[in-house]
Amino acid sequence: MKSRILCVALCCVSLCVASTRFVSAQTPSAAIAAEATAKPFLHPLFSDHAVLQRDRPVPVWGWTTPGRTVTVRFDQKNTTAKSDADGRWQAEIGPFPAGGPHTLTVIETGGQSVTRKDILFGEVWLCSGQSNMEWRMNYGINNRDAEKAAANFPEIRLLTIPHAVSAAPLQTVDPGVKWKICTPQNAGEFSAVAYFFGRKLHQELNVPIGLITSAWGGTVGEAWVGATALGELPDFRDAIRKVDADVREQLSPYEPRLRRWLALHVPHLDSGAPAPGTETPPTLTVPGAWEKAGVPELEKFDGILWLYRTVDVPAALAGHDLTLHLGPVADVDLTFWNGVEIGCTTGGNQSRDYKIAGTRIKAGVNTVALCVVDRWGSGGLIGKAGALRLEEKGAPVLSLDGTWNYQIVAPMAQWKARLPGEKPNGNTVTVLFNAMISPLVPYGLKGVIWYQGESNMGRSEQYGRLLPALIRDWRKHFDAPLSFYVVQLAAYLEPPAEQPGKKDVLPPLREAQRLGALKAGGITGVAVTTDIGDVKEIHPPNKQDVGLRLALNALAKDYGKKVEFTGPVLRSAKPEGGAMRLVFDHADGGLSLEGDGDHVFAVAGADRRWTWAKAEIRGDVVLVSAPTVPAPVAVRYAWDNFPRGSLYNAARLPALPFNSEAALASTGTSP
Repeated sequence: MKSRILCVALCCVSLCVASTRFVSAQTPSAAIAAEATAKPFLHPLFSDHAVLQRDRPVPVWGWTTPGRTVTVRFDQKNTTAKSDADGRWQAEIGPFPAGGPHTLTVIETGGQSVTRKDILFGEVWLCSGQSNMEWRMNYGINNRDAEKAAANFPEIRLLTIPHAVSAAPLQTVDPGVKWKICTPQNAGEFSAVAYFFGRKLHQELNVPIGLITSAWGGTVGEAWVGATALGELPDFRDAIRKVDADVREQLSPYEPRLRRWLALHVPHLDSGAPAPGTETPPTLTVPGAWEKAGVPELEKFDGILWLYRTVDVPAALAGHDLTLHLGPVADVDLTFWNGVEIGCTTGGNQSRDYKIAGTRIKAGVNTVALCVVDRWGSGGLIGKAGALRLEEKGAPVLSLDGTWNYQIVAPMAQWKARLPGEKPNGNTVTVLFNAMISPLVPYGLKGVIWYQGESNMGRSEQYGRLLPALIRDWRKHFDAPLSFYVVQLAAYLEPPAEQPGKKDVLPPLREAQRLGALKAGGITGVAVTTDIGDVKEIHPPNKQDVGLRLALNALAKDYGKKVEFTGPVLRSAKPEGGAMRLVFDHADGGLSLEGDGDHVFAVAGADRRWTWAKAEIRGDVVLVSAPTVPAPVAVRYAWDNFPRGSLYNAARLPALPFNSEAALASTGTSP
């Protein structure tokens, strides 16, 4: 299970690395100095089609020469501001009711000016977390094509913050960031959860909706918290002290880091050839993943491997410049021709096309050798037939398909250090807050929806302290009582064993999410998704219900709508005869149990040995019992990685998973 979780986390990290923004982080002051050279006259958040928060004063800001007067003209009404010693200016407009469009013009006295059109006022929500929040409409969601075709909502707008890391808090984002109008043509670029959340709000409130997505797949919660707030948790203090060095390493050139890592594991790497081995080296046929080459020792191999062969070059080609085509290689290759490095590439979906100078081409026997690193999945030369060849000026001259030799160097289990990432990763404490949240301050927001936690599985106790620290930190920076709604992690991994009680990683993390939101205070809530998961897919395709359940929280708690916003919530659990009597809030209209009802509740006696139990529903009460537990004292519901059934109320919302002792010992059971 751990290997699957690691693989998924790594895959999530790779979702959108192409958009990563790199910020120099030699020291915090250096990071800020580097940013200062590119600070815009008007912050990129204020692009055409922007949505601003209605019914409250809204800050507008940017940068110019220190001491300059700036006029902000909004619908012919002027407000002035003066830039400070750092060149930053800020004005305030509004409050304005929902609607538009409006025009915003910013004018520097005797200098530059910019105009932004089609500005709306409405409700603005920040949508953050990891890959399930980042997951776009273009990806695998239910009814994808139909949903995109119907996504014609001109008053729903989305702004996506590119991936970025920084060792110090930044003040602006990539200048290319722009608000986009929701149309069938570009809805595929929207976060699916954010879109379905925003669509429900728009339909119910009939006001413009602005969705700012700042998310990064595979990232840990502590990367999204500012240093001051995170430093209040002793667990992270050492990591905060070394964050600058970590980010400096991440941002340094990749190939030298890769070579240093390979040198730890590969004997004679500088020779550009495998270490001397047997007189008859083993072979496999390429192209094709080595796991499918019919070689038993490679069927499940992840690690470092040499792939090599000789190439008989005709005399007519000696001294000619050639190109070596290898097709895609999974995942990283360092390639040599006659012992001289000719190329290094990372990424299993990227074709390798390496130039070889004519001075390196000799008549007769030449050698091509690849040192290949495979992290997971398919490994080796994974292209199609004909991908491997030498070419001269675009004309194929020699096929290299067929038999190659191989030599195993180091299985992944024997690696002495973690393979360095090609791109900066977001799993260093504070770096995502610094680069992807801090630059948004003090933009006017109504609240936050948060879908994150997969990368913190196995650290539930810590997460229960981390999440409220994050919520309070963001509220402090935005100087607003942000509503904060959390998605409890969906069902995932194998269903529970025949006997309950194994140490699954998801139930305590879900409970930490519930308690963490509760402890943060203010307006918070959770959206339960234990009924819409997938055993083998950590990205369940039903993003519609995720967005809907988040929106129901907001409609009830922020906008005063008379809607049910949560499934049944345990109010009390008491022994009654040989059963546990459970009473639920949010059970108006009665309860129903769907799925495998015999494997979703469990009871335990004083010995705390858990046994599957049967449930009898009586209105808003559930009686739970098991013949082998005559005197139960505790009960669990959906306390598994992948619950087999769900308890619903009349609104078709699933109950919050619970362990009765923990739930009733908390300060409250309602989210």
